[in-house]
Amino acid sequence: DEITGILEQLKEEMLKNLEEITTTEEAAAKSFGEMMNAKKKELAALTATVETKMQQIGELGVRVERLKQDLSATEAALLEDKRYLADLERSCEKKKAEWEERSKTRAEELVALADTIKILNDDDALDLFKKTLPGASSASFMQVASGAVKTQERALDALSQAQARAPRDQRATLDLLVLTLTGKKALNQG
Repeated sequence: DEITGILEQLKEEMLKNLEEITTTEEAAAKSFGEMMNAKKKELAALTATVETKMQQIGELGVRVERLKQDLSATEAALLEDKRYLADLERSCEKKKAEWEERSKTRAEELVALADTIKILNDDDALDLFKKTLPGASSASFMQVASGAVKTQERALDALSQAQARAPRDQRATLDLLVLTLTGKKALNQG
């Protein structure tokens, strides 16, 4: 009976150990299952993150290419704008020189006209005109004045017609002639 008691005791210890091992194994299996579920969720989350990052990398690659194209287009536009600016500066310098020349010529013309008017208004010129007019001594003041007015009117009519046909940049000289004949500003300054 001792042997049976020992065997029973061994059996009880083995059953007890088996039960402990089974409980431990079941707890470990349950823990492993929970860990596997957690790892699967983590893997799914990381896979989604990787996919999102890959999509962002693709979108950024496309954006970088667009920006490179925009940069190339902007650089080309800048180069074209610089060329335009250089052409514009050359054109402005040319126009400035032309304007200075035109202003100088206009000033010289005004001085010459003023000198001419001064000479024509001089008493010596009047005496000379009286001597050169045929029959000036026999013509009355009204006849001479009337002839001068008609001549002046014909000259003004011719100048008005010339002003209408003349290009804008050549009208200044015609305006000066009208001014000289009338002593007033020219009517057509457009």
